[in-house]
Amino acid sequence: ALILQELLVLAFLSFSSFFLLIDSSQGQFPIVQNMTVTEGGIVNLTCRVEHNDNTSLQWSNPAQQTLFFGDKKALRDNRIELVRATSQELTISISEVTLADEGMYTCSLFTMPVKTAKAFLTVLGMPKKPEINGLTKPVMEGDQITLTCVTSGSKPAADVRWFKNEKEVKGAKEVNASGKTFTVKSSLQLQVNRHDDGVAYTCRVDHMALTATHEETTQVLEVHYAPYVEIKHSIPAPLEGQYLKLECVPHGNPSPDPVLWTKDGGELPDLDRVIVEGRELTFMALNKTDNGTYRCEATNHLGTSHAEYKLVVKDAPTTSSPSTTSPAPTLPDTTGPLDSKHLNSAVTGNRDPNALPGPPDHALIGGIVAVVVFATLCLIIVLGRYLARHKGTYLTNEAKGADDAPDADTAIINADGNHAHAEEKKEYFI
Repeated sequence: ALILQELLVLAFLSFSSFFLLIDSSQGQFPIVQNMTVTEGGIVNLTCRVEHNDNTSLQWSNPAQQTLFFGDKKALRDNRIELVRATSQELTISISEVTLADEGMYTCSLFTMPVKTAKAFLTVLGMPKKPEINGLTKPVMEGDQITLTCVTSGSKPAADVRWFKNEKEVKGAKEVNASGKTFTVKSSLQLQVNRHDDGVAYTCRVDHMALTATHEETTQVLEVHYAPYVEIKHSIPAPLEGQYLKLECVPHGNPSPDPVLWTKDGGELPDLDRVIVEGRELTFMALNKTDNGTYRCEATNHLGTSHAEYKLVVKDAPTTSSPSTTSPAPTLPDTTGPLDSKHLNSAVTGNRDPNALPGPPDHALIGGIVAVVVFATLCLIIVLGRYLARHKGTYLTNEAKGADDAPDADTAIINADGNHAHAEEKKEYFI
């Protein structure tokens, strides 16, 4: 009975320990995270446990093959390495990732029961550099061509765009799956003209695997077209004796060179005076015999074109000789008094620095002399009138009493008779 009692106690303790172990493991859960990596890159897979009683952690691949059990490597793959192994973390790395590595990876915590967490590894397929097909050089003006841009190996499918000299143009897009990757094709139809010569067409590929850049390919069109010609002239209205240069500017691909100059349907006259250098026709000194219609003609293997310039030489303007007769001097106004400033200027010939330029010196001196003479005459006339207006009468003693005397003797007697009153007589000057 005692032995049976002890067995029952041991069994009870064992079951208690088992349930305590199960209960303590209820709060332990592995924590993982989904990852994305570009094909050919490196990725780390991490499994963590917040509370662990030294229970082992394990990583398995999508094929349920064990990669690492704790710090022990289970699969012979040199691309897979151990980064960190503790009671709370198990981190491994996979280098040179391929599209076959994509899938669901499992982290297991060996408790009772075993607990797991799953992380999905996404592998991005890197798109290859695009190729442009359908372009032959050169292209003839008027041809219709189709440019095709193709890129393969992208996962997910890449975005393909067309640009004409950095300006986006619309193309027709087509996507085809090839295993886990995609092939993307975009087509662009063109009706080619001469303005497309030298235009750059670029095919650009954008993809999430190309984080900071993009893949692109550029082709430059070479368009052949027949020439057209224009003539440039150095002066707008040619005059006799002037220098004139005519420049023939042909536009065409291939470039039409050399050009042919003619006048009025025939050859150029007087080649010693008219110089032809390449595309330029130069007249050193124009005259009336140069009048006519000048033609420049340019040719390439696609055609011939010409331009014409009608030359009309006009007479050179005649310049009149300067007059030798000086204008008559303008006398200043003498109705008013001539002040000292003007008098001094007239006599000495000094000019007011602020005054406008005057006539020649000999005319100025003649004018000044005339002013001085005229002013002197005026002064004499005014003085004579002044003296005549103020003349007076002077009386002598003999003249006193002569007013009533019949003759001179009587006047003298009357004057003498008045000597008694001489002290009362006074002389006045009026």
